[in-house]
Amino acid sequence: KRHPGGAGPPAPLPWDFPGPPLLPRLCSFRPSLAMSSVTGTVTIQQPLNYRAGGRVQPVDGGQAEEVYEPATGRVICKVLCSGQKEVDLAVQSAKAAFKIWSQMSGMERSRVLLEAARIIREQREEIATMETINNGKSIFEARVDIDISWQCLEYYAGLAGSLAGEHIQLPGGSFGYTRREPLGVCVGIGAWNYPFQIACWKSAPALACGNAMVFKPSPFTPVSVVRLAEIFTEASVPKGLFNVVQGGAATGQFLCHHPDVAKISFTGSVPTGIKIMEMAAKGIKPVTLELGGKSPLIIFSDCSLENAVNGALMANFLTQGEVCCNGTRVFVERKILDAFTKEVVKRTQKIKIGDPLLEDTRMGALINRPHLDRVQGFIKQAKEQGAEVLCGGDLWVPDDPKLKNGYYMRPCVLGNCTDDMTCVKEEIFGPVMSILPFDTEEEVVERANNTKFGLAGGVFTRDIQKAHRVVAALKAGMCFINNYNISPVELPFGGYKASGFGRENGRAAIEYYSQLKTVCVEMGDVESVF
Repeated sequence: KRHPGGAGPPAPLPWDFPGPPLLPRLCSFRPSLAMSSVTGTVTIQQPLNYRAGGRVQPVDGGQAEEVYEPATGRVICKVLCSGQKEVDLAVQSAKAAFKIWSQMSGMERSRVLLEAARIIREQREEIATMETINNGKSIFEARVDIDISWQCLEYYAGLAGSLAGEHIQLPGGSFGYTRREPLGVCVGIGAWNYPFQIACWKSAPALACGNAMVFKPSPFTPVSVVRLAEIFTEASVPKGLFNVVQGGAATGQFLCHHPDVAKISFTGSVPTGIKIMEMAAKGIKPVTLELGGKSPLIIFSDCSLENAVNGALMANFLTQGEVCCNGTRVFVERKILDAFTKEVVKRTQKIKIGDPLLEDTRMGALINRPHLDRVQGFIKQAKEQGAEVLCGGDLWVPDDPKLKNGYYMRPCVLGNCTDDMTCVKEEIFGPVMSILPFDTEEEVVERANNTKFGLAGGVFTRDIQKAHRVVAALKAGMCFINNYNISPVELPFGGYKASGFGRENGRAAIEYYSQLKTVCVEMGDVESVF
């Protein structure tokens, strides 16, 4: 099965690792990170802000936030939240670098992005391990994330040299032309489920278009994006072109309100997206919002059952279910409901949970204790509303004593679900699959669209006409046919309705990180009407 954005030969599903467990792979971390790659031994001592080409502590650092290793529950560092002065310094640093970068040719910018991609590819294991320690996902998945990241930089490096306007012939020998110009200093605000990958998805098109960026990662996962900032510097971007500020909501507000910020790109929850849109409106700043989802996955009886089961697992349990576009409402045609459910439960119970740095682990730890409790609360409510827990849903208690305080649970499959249940209507953002029966195509399309969200949707069927007909009717920005959660960087990604607007990836992202200037040239005398 091909992984999201992956290229090359097929790889096994994340939970189908063949063969015996392997020892954790050790790798050499840079001294500045003060890390090892063994679970439960991490200490991060260096500053996690990045400004003007180097790591710095914020000049007005406020409240210190504890950062956890999800696998063990240990505090791996404390991060000082950046105040208004630090945010201003980061924006001014980006603004100065923008003057240099924006005057470089597309080919010059392309070479720098290609060098950054090369460094990421070379340091794949180091960065993936860092991501796993801070995020909790399996090292197997983290490596895929890093591959998607360098592919993203390579893709936009390829586009950088091709960005152009157009020439328009006008009467009498006059003409007009358009220039595609950068916006200026762009702000990226990332989520904790794909920290490094999201930073690349936002920075690659922004830098390719000639912009600078100030990036604020989630305070839960502040570590890996600073490595990306160092890589950009190593690749010879002007110092200050990509800066990192750490912090929570207050830091984000300072960024959104800053008068020298030209654009904001945010990935996260709907409530926070609404607040960012309101703040951006006061400065008439364009925004890209990639928000939540409660996506439908439609399984028709004429599907390949094995492939549909694989798709359902991919649509629900990647990154412990903490994926915005997951197909968590699994609509199954009644004719195959029992067979499908039996196989899904069987496969779900075999998913290997444990230390995310072990090679055979396919499900690691959720991001933190409050989130784990929230997911457990959804399952409890589902049972109270009449859903049946077919498997999982309980806390997983590891044998390894160093993991005893980690945030683990068994992946859950819910049966006997109805459309009005909270578990079917609200985004859980955890490893919880809800199965719902349907009888007709018309019925399932109507039910699939009956949601405030519109991020993704999927269809499994051998009838290709039906597949295209159904995805055309789905009100969702990213649709899959006979696969799920495959997101090549060549294809635009984004949602409808409350799932946000704007697009990341593909050529479409260029439109959101550049602006057109029109120039009209008169070759004769101006004819005055006065």
